[in-house]
Amino acid sequence: MHSFRLKGTIPVMANPTVSIAKTSSSYANAAKTRMMNLPAWLVLICVITFTVLLSAGAAIWKNAPPVPAVWRSPQQETIISAAQIQAGQETYLARGGQHIGSIWGHGSYLAPDWTADFLHRWGLATAGVVENSNPEFSQADLAALPLPERASLQAKVSEQFKTNRYDPQTHELLLTDAQTRGLQQVFQDYQKLLAHGSRIHSIPDGWFKDNTQIRNVTAFFAWTAWAAAANRPNAPFSYTANWPHDDLIGNTAPGQFVVWSIVSVVVLIGAIALFLLVYLTQADDEVISEIKTRPAIPIPTLSQKITSLFFGVAMALFLVQIGMGMVTAHYAVEGDGFYGIPLQKFLPYAASRTWHLQLAVFWIATCWLAAGLYFAPRFGKHEPKRQALGNAGLLVALTVVVVGSLVGSWAGVQGLLGKHSFLWGHQGYEYVELGRVWQLLLIGGMVFWLWLMYRALKPALHEEGSYTGLNHFFLYSAITIPLFYAAGLMYTNRTPLSVAEYWRWWVVHLWVEGFFEVFATVAIAYLCSELGFLKKSSALRATYLTTILYLGSGVIGTLHHLYFAGTPVFITAMGSVASALEVVPLTLIGFEVVKTLKMSQAAEGFYRLPLRFFIATCFWNLVGAGVFGFLINPPIFLYYSQGLNTTPIHAHSALFGVYGSLALALMLFALRELVPERDWNEKLLNFAFWTINSGLVIMLVFGMIPNGFYQLMASVERGTWYARSAEIIGSPWMQWTVWLRIPGDIIFSLGALAMVVFTLQAIVAIFRRPVLVTQPELVISEQVKAC
Repeated sequence: MHSFRLKGTIPVMANPTVSIAKTSSSYANAAKTRMMNLPAWLVLICVITFTVLLSAGAAIWKNAPPVPAVWRSPQQETIISAAQIQAGQETYLARGGQHIGSIWGHGSYLAPDWTADFLHRWGLATAGVVENSNPEFSQADLAALPLPERASLQAKVSEQFKTNRYDPQTHELLLTDAQTRGLQQVFQDYQKLLAHGSRIHSIPDGWFKDNTQIRNVTAFFAWTAWAAAANRPNAPFSYTANWPHDDLIGNTAPGQFVVWSIVSVVVLIGAIALFLLVYLTQADDEVISEIKTRPAIPIPTLSQKITSLFFGVAMALFLVQIGMGMVTAHYAVEGDGFYGIPLQKFLPYAASRTWHLQLAVFWIATCWLAAGLYFAPRFGKHEPKRQALGNAGLLVALTVVVVGSLVGSWAGVQGLLGKHSFLWGHQGYEYVELGRVWQLLLIGGMVFWLWLMYRALKPALHEEGSYTGLNHFFLYSAITIPLFYAAGLMYTNRTPLSVAEYWRWWVVHLWVEGFFEVFATVAIAYLCSELGFLKKSSALRATYLTTILYLGSGVIGTLHHLYFAGTPVFITAMGSVASALEVVPLTLIGFEVVKTLKMSQAAEGFYRLPLRFFIATCFWNLVGAGVFGFLINPPIFLYYSQGLNTTPIHAHSALFGVYGSLALALMLFALRELVPERDWNEKLLNFAFWTINSGLVIMLVFGMIPNGFYQLMASVERGTWYARSAEIIGSPWMQWTVWLRIPGDIIFSLGALAMVVFTLQAIVAIFRRPVLVTQPELVISEQVKAC
């Protein structure tokens, strides 16, 4: 019998009185057979889906829009060079990139989509040359024409732009005379816009001060516009599948978009029906009795106490992220300040939005990483030597990376880093904004985190024997965290845009929305099985089925982000159909939890709030990731809504609703076991739960949904350029819907503040508890049993 000593005294809770009645041998053998098959199915699904995804990536690289070496006028004058386009891309990305407007619909929503805006201006100027040899032709001039004349002029302009005059042998692009003169007019317009900015679009005055930079960035925008208009060889649509919508240019939705949209809806309905049929007809292999007493919780080790500090840091980042969200939203009604304060000079829109998105990823990931560090010694029943020191070192390292990347991205947006912005400042892409050096350091931190996890789990891994058990699955899911974040290293600021977007969505979709979700699901299923909420076999089966369902749909479903990113049109077919299945996976574990809670009322009382946040995750998975995510999934819908405020509806309800709630659930599961009963502030936590979720609902219903759909109607009726124009962005409706967000924002913020206060109180209480001092070879369960 092993012994241990305590710093102070504390009673050890009694063992749980959980009994599991075994079923007949036939049921047991059937369950064993199913579990033997599921790992094989998982490996097969991985091989198939990643083969398809990588093959799609190869096709995207091969069929990416070409970058002409030279753009020439009919008089053989050089208008634009490939070097200018490349330099413009690098400069644009370095100064905030996708956080100042968007390209091909990817980026922020306040400034114009540069592709749509440039293309429409170019089309109008070209129309003016064709009509009366005057490139200073406006939308009002076009609207003033009689309908037959307008239709005739649009047909002529469409022929100018849809005809692909790029020569793949000489790598030269020959412009028409009307296009050349029109392009020169747009360059003059953009000289003023990029130098002096736009208040309504929150483009700062002096965004670019160097005329060479302005011309290069404009050349880059021109290339994205040409690729969006010129038809692919042997195809009746452009490199971006005729996105953006613009009747003047002849950009209308390809007919097959309607077909694949219908197919995706049919697939979704069929998948849900099949899932319910299979799930509801499964026979239970075990019967679990009610949990009569509070579960036994080991006395925390020093490393687990240190882990609670991660949660404190995460909540601090959460609070700052909310503040940056308010500042960013306010820019939509006061484009150059914050209630009269000239904030644009010190914290431009691009910087506040960068911080808002970066901090969201940082605090959610911090909670998930901390949960792993807490659960590893709990599941492994082992506290390795100097584990606490390793946890503390990781916390310091992550803090340095977070602060460094935030300062660097701000400096990049402000133009203080010049050519070094990509390394130390701003990469220019949404969700992967941090400079490459900080990105590498973050990956190194994740690898160190994985090592800390492994050393704590090692005894349980050896004891488990099987490579397909929950301990091993927990480790496998942890390995994917640094692995798939590293996909962000596959491109640079010089990589062709289509290829860079492909790899960026590996990070956003597969890392943030995918494998972190799998990791969290495994952790919660494991914990629920230990506590008796889920049967052991059900927990293992649920994790395998959830992962199979995700990988079977979500991996290939990554392609639904790339419909208009200069990709071949078959990407649309694959992405729309596969991603329709993504609504299903996380509901499986939710079904199991809800069903078994009915038999575990006493334990549910102990874990009520952590489980409530997990149930909120399931709810928002259905609404945010499911309903609002699928809303922008059908190609025909996304054709008109790409780059509009319909996307933030999904982003807010899914990124926080699903992944934020999941992070909070994991945090609360750990804190519930660490915090003494007398210090567990149930009322404050309950207040935080309801205000956070109700605030999010109000924010969506009164602000984002009417805001986004108003833009959508403008896009359908007149084009993407119009939906992002100053006329729409600065309209009373758009302004009022921003103001109507305020009640929801305030309620949500109060809930977040309550969560921060609760977490700080919990950390103080945790560090007042005695620490389990143990030899490294002893396991926690044996120590508790010995007591």
